[in-house]
Amino acid sequence: MGFEPPQRLVRTLGETYGDAVAAEWLGKLPELARSTVEHASLDVERVMAPGGRSSLVVLVRRADGSSAALKIAPAAARPDLERDALAHWNGWGAARLLDAPGDGSLVLERLHPEVSLRSLPEAKALLEAAGTVRKLWVEPPAAHGFASVAERTARQATAMEPYRGDAEVGALTAAALEVREELASGSPETLLLHGNFRQGKVLAGDRAPWLAVGPEPLVGERAYDLARLVRDRVEDLVAASAGASAARRRVNRLADSLELDRDRLRGWTLFRAVESGTRALTAGRRQDAELLIEFAGWL
Repeated sequence: MGFEPPQRLVRTLGETYGDAVAAEWLGKLPELARSTVEHASLDVERVMAPGGRSSLVVLVRRADGSSAALKIAPAAARPDLERDALAHWNGWGAARLLDAPGDGSLVLERLHPEVSLRSLPEAKALLEAAGTVRKLWVEPPAAHGFASVAERTARQATAMEPYRGDAEVGALTAAALEVREELASGSPETLLLHGNFRQGKVLAGDRAPWLAVGPEPLVGERAYDLARLVRDRVEDLVAASAGASAARRRVNRLADSLELDRDRLRGWTLFRAVESGTRALTAGRRQDAELLIEFAGWL
């Protein structure tokens, strides 16, 4: 069968790594997918669409007939780090790694991609999300290659600097950069983090009700990892008449439920929202940027 990449993957790779890099990898993808399937003795069912934002996801069956998911990502997306994190968790709170054929390919436990926490009412989704992410916060393996929160956010802060003087988002950008500097200079813990945790990254499973997928692992404090979850369903928050107070209550409720410092969670939520907002502006996604900037202004 063909391995046509979904449009979301094409668009996101171009935005993240540049059109030239994306086009080069996408040109190699069909043959890479075919060789991986053959090498790992997999039978293909179908390509997932819209699928992942930085990887091709293919539903497959292994040689023993068991179901699985094949994930193929470019080297720039660091699938080696995802492999190492999943191997360390070994199925505890996350999809189990079944095989790593190489060339950015991972064979994973098949979950139910059509059922994420976003299918649940908001309160229930946040409760289940908190229970799932709590399991992932463990001591990292010895001699790991994961970046720290300080290292990752330093690179992001550099990309945000041009927006300091922007008439529309300059004040929020300056505030976000200032709070990032303060938080990164004194992390209270160094745990293995998912790195991109949100409701859409938690899927229904058979072995466990809910399991995390798609980590962008790093090490640092839990408040950073929880910050992306705070703004889930941001479009609903912005549309609500009491969105600002609801957002602040969500920060406090999540911090208290997971025994985190409210101010540190609020600070990382501000930084991550503004970072995503300025990145959306750079990519020309004006509507996304406006939602994120409005949300950040409430914090």
